[in-house]
Amino acid sequence: MEPSLRIVPAQPTKSASVSDTANSLGLHDTLQYGPLSLSAQVKSEGGLKDRLNNWEETQDNVRLTLQRNIYGMHAPMRLLMERKIVTAGSHLPVMPQSNLHLDILMGRDELIDTADIFLGADGAPIDLHREMEKRTRM
Repeated sequence: MEPSLRIVPAQPTKSASVSDTANSLGLHDTLQYGPLSLSAQVKSEGGLKDRLNNWEETQDNVRLTLQRNIYGMHAPMRLLMERKIVTAGSHLPVMPQSNLHLDILMGRDELIDTADIFLGADGAPIDLHREMEKRTRM
């Protein structure tokens, strides 16, 4: 994590095309620019997909950098330590896994996501003892 106040994810590095690396004959100069990567040339995706994939990481980085600038180095370190503890926490294997603690620490507790709606409990009562006996083959 590099401390930066960048709000939007950075643009991916552009690879050189044949027109950028052409010699006097109009061919790719392999000795000067290295081997030609056709996969990078054919790549038709724009930077939007990369930005959307890195959006939450960038926003989290901004929040942690602002906390460091305002409160000192201990605030982001404490928050990252709490996140690590919460993600490593154990839960009952029978119960559906919900990491509300991590959602609160990440600031996602006020957001409604599709996982909140479609991955809820099915409403059937769970007999915890019977399920544990079944898993441990007692």
